[in-house]
Amino acid sequence: MSIVKDPKSLLEQAVGGNRAALAKLISAIERDGPQTTQVIKTIFGTASTAYLVGITGAPGAGKSTLTDKLIRCYRLRGLEVGVIAVDPSSPYSGGAILGDRIRMGDHASDHGVYIRSMATRGHLGGLSTSVPLAARALAAAGFQDVLIETVGVGQVEVEVAGAADTTVVVINPGWGDSIQANKAGLMEIADLFVINKADREGVRATKRDIEAMLDLAPKGDWRPRVLETVASLDRGTDEVFEAILDHRKFLETSGKLKEIRANRDEEQTMRHLVELAKVDLATFSRGFRATSLDPLSKAEEVFAAWLESKSNQTGNS
Repeated sequence: MSIVKDPKSLLEQAVGGNRAALAKLISAIERDGPQTTQVIKTIFGTASTAYLVGITGAPGAGKSTLTDKLIRCYRLRGLEVGVIAVDPSSPYSGGAILGDRIRMGDHASDHGVYIRSMATRGHLGGLSTSVPLAARALAAAGFQDVLIETVGVGQVEVEVAGAADTTVVVINPGWGDSIQANKAGLMEIADLFVINKADREGVRATKRDIEAMLDLAPKGDWRPRVLETVASLDRGTDEVFEAILDHRKFLETSGKLKEIRANRDEEQTMRHLVELAKVDLATFSRGFRATSLDPLSKAEEVFAAWLESKSNQTGNS
């Protein structure tokens, strides 16, 4: 059956298991073209939400290997899972390099797994703004669990915490200066710490450092767990999966999951408001180019005039 361009029809086909239709929906989101607004409204018109697990950490920590093994955990329990692998942007096309899809190739023929690589497009946090929307598209298509694996950029990607319900930070033994790691934001975003490649020296010292920093951190209702894995050998990944389920249960029973999602929706709304205002203000400000004011004073004048124009439009309507 041919794929039509109507987003509602595409979503219906995606819900029916048509992966090509799902890919078209996500591509429309990623391109940020004329159809994007209609696609977003279509996917948000469903009540479907997925549980989002963010997997982040420095380059080479083993995030992709751990993600691959976690997919196995979901599938062994009969759960379908979507994966968004955020790759570095290609320097030529701006698209994802697709390295993660190659590493997760064992699941390519499994219809219960959908893996999509998306480009950071130079976004330093490792998450393009379209990633949370892509996760919503997967949820609308029927995936109740979505893993978001972010590219490492040489520092901890704090932004992943804003896009996930549970955030897993992957590190290796001998992770370096604990003060530097703390400054990078690990303590603030991690719900689970995974010391991967735990067959190497330095595991005990690394775990001791993390636990010591957790002791000094402000006390909350959930203390991040510190787990050890050798993902390449599929050791410890079942424990990580169970810890993710435990954290989810904690969020659901405490009511914090609703709060997290409300904050995420508010943040996305503000992001779109800013974009809409930016376009309108850019057009409006052209009449102020000749002014000799400094940039700050000019911005204040433009903004005040813009607000007045909006007020007049409302009064005349």
